[in-house]
Amino acid sequence: MAVTYLMLARLPEGGLDAFDAYEGAVLPLLAEYGGILERRLRTLDDQVEAHLITFATSEDLAAYRADPRRCAAAPLLESSGA
Repeated sequence: MAVTYLMLARLPEGGLDAFDAYEGAVLPLLAEYGGILERRLRTLDDQVEAHLITFATSEDLAAYRADPRRCAAAPLLESSGA
């Protein structure tokens, strides 16, 4: 049974570039784990972003989250302040 997750990120002033770099590194990895980015929405003021992501199983999400390339990109997410 497929599982859909909602991710919300609040982006502080000055954090957008690092957040975009993080997403550029990790979103392409979704497909390797059967993940599908269903929707990606950002407010007009660039302060909040929402993702609807579907995986076939919760184990697929866990494998995606454990991917070493995703973990290597974590400092970008941290520096974004999201």
